[in-house]
Amino acid sequence: MTSNPVLVLHGGAWSIPDDMVQPHLSGLSSAMAAGWAMLQQGRSALDAVEEAVAIMEDDPTFDAGRGSFLNRDGRVQLDALIMDGATLRAGGVGCVERIRNAVRAARKVLEESPHVYFVSEGAERFAQEHGIELCDNQALVVPREVERWRTAANQQYLHMPSEFGGATKSHDTVGALALDVGGNLAAATSTGGTLNKAPGRVGDSSLIGCGCYADNETAAASATGWGEPIMKLVLAKWATDRVNGEHSPEQAAAEAICHLQHRLGGNGGIIMLDRLGRYGVAHNTPRMAWGVRTEQGARSGVAFSAVTS
Repeated sequence: MTSNPVLVLHGGAWSIPDDMVQPHLSGLSSAMAAGWAMLQQGRSALDAVEEAVAIMEDDPTFDAGRGSFLNRDGRVQLDALIMDGATLRAGGVGCVERIRNAVRAARKVLEESPHVYFVSEGAERFAQEHGIELCDNQALVVPREVERWRTAANQQYLHMPSEFGGATKSHDTVGALALDVGGNLAAATSTGGTLNKAPGRVGDSSLIGCGCYADNETAAASATGWGEPIMKLVLAKWATDRVNGEHSPEQAAAEAICHLQHRLGGNGGIIMLDRLGRYGVAHNTPRMAWGVRTEQGARSGVAFSAVTS
């Protein structure tokens, strides 16, 4: 099966302030260019989503890689998952502190391990053994997040301070979906989690079927937002299972966010893509950074099909 390639990205669903809109759009544009170049070269959907997400991990605008939120100990802990829709093979890492690009470590797990998921020091050891250079955790820390963390620590918040929006704001988790010329889907999601989170906490982003999923027989999905409700609903799998010839990713994305809100009062967003090249973007937050690239050109924005009820 030969397909026209499609790339769909998100850079988080939250109350993105006006002065952060352009950095989000610029970051998405760079990631879109990198991922699209892979697809144009005939590379796999896996290559495209890995490259796009790695670009966003390197951009301190987003809560993934360098620039991520700090946990209660003042350290960055990263989670990521990548999944192949053709084979259902997946690779994930959680709570890694010395890897610049968690998505690249996740790709190594997918391709070079019989396992699906590694965490903490074991994940770092596996990554190093497979050619990924480790870094100092401080290389992932930026001054903006130190100030946010100090505010949270001084006020003894167990979760995100209200001035950063509690559970409804500051979720810059990044994700990418791709359809390649061979008709295969892939998905990747990466995050630094929530501000002042307990050390060792893992959110939805790197858990298969929760914040990320891909299956050629249905669709690919990447979620962003308040992780705990997304996990409880296994939202990415819930959404992809609803996609078929008549039920589009656009419909399934909207239904997933309604389900998240009505069932558990959750806040977030989701992007979806199927083998027909149909895509969907939905959120119930004030804004969501998103981008789409097809043969017809690129589109991006900070609001799309917002779901409010």
